[in-house]
Amino acid sequence: MPKAMKKGGPLGAIRHLTKGLKMKDISLETPAIANYTTGEVMGVSSDRLSAKFGVSRLEQDEFTVRSHTLAGKAHKDGWYDGEVIPYKGSTEENGIKAESTVESVSKLKPAFVKPHGTHTAANSSFLTDGASASLIMSEERALELGFKPMAYIRDWSFKACDPFEELLLGPTYCSQEVLSRNNLNLESDIGVFEIHEAFAGQILSNLVAMNSQSFADEKFGGKKVGEVDESKLNTKGGSLALGHPFGATGSRLVTTAARRLQAENQRFALIAACADGGTGHACILERYDN
Repeated sequence: MPKAMKKGGPLGAIRHLTKGLKMKDISLETPAIANYTTGEVMGVSSDRLSAKFGVSRLEQDEFTVRSHTLAGKAHKDGWYDGEVIPYKGSTEENGIKAESTVESVSKLKPAFVKPHGTHTAANSSFLTDGASASLIMSEERALELGFKPMAYIRDWSFKACDPFEELLLGPTYCSQEVLSRNNLNLESDIGVFEIHEAFAGQILSNLVAMNSQSFADEKFGGKKVGEVDESKLNTKGGSLALGHPFGATGSRLVTTAARRLQAENQRFALIAACADGGTGHACILERYDN
């Protein structure tokens, strides 16, 4: 070291210290995104879940196009003008591809399970930045402060499931629990559904599981969760089109569901989301009328 300093000064010392190093030796390490328990990324788990519940590539691509089409229409109609904070004068999400067609997205190759998987860059939620906020307090306090409440949070459920076989099936388990606990029927009582779209295959697998008698016999003592009416599901687009900023999607789902309850004059909304680690969440919102 002293010789290097004498020979070339500080730069010589640096050259001496870094001699033999390659760029990969000093480059930043990419954070691991694989599940700690399973060692798999969520796309692999979701691909396997889709195969288990018989969800085809075509069904996933069709649902993906639906999400983008509905999100594009919602923006065009001005729905998000009161929900999304403008950035540089625009509330338009830059991930929405309203012009997408099943034909165009069907050309993409599998992104996780290669070469025969069904999950692609299109039918998986994309990487994005974002934030959201919800104001939650008692009715009494809200009125005291001059706020007009939009909805009550009536009940919620958090559950864990097998991360190896059912990593992203939490919405089914949580929906069953929260609906049963409140004596609500999914098909006749719920007028608004906002369910996280991590992957088209993930949400479609949950919809199949909810309406599967064999799954209900095995897991819920024979009582199905029920069939979700897709005309009431994610009608303003979902995570496949809007993106999924971790930590922000839950608040977005609550906000959209509360606004839809008011706009569509429905009483109850069911919100549900999966999460890495085999956890899930569901909650019931009730429209505020007073």
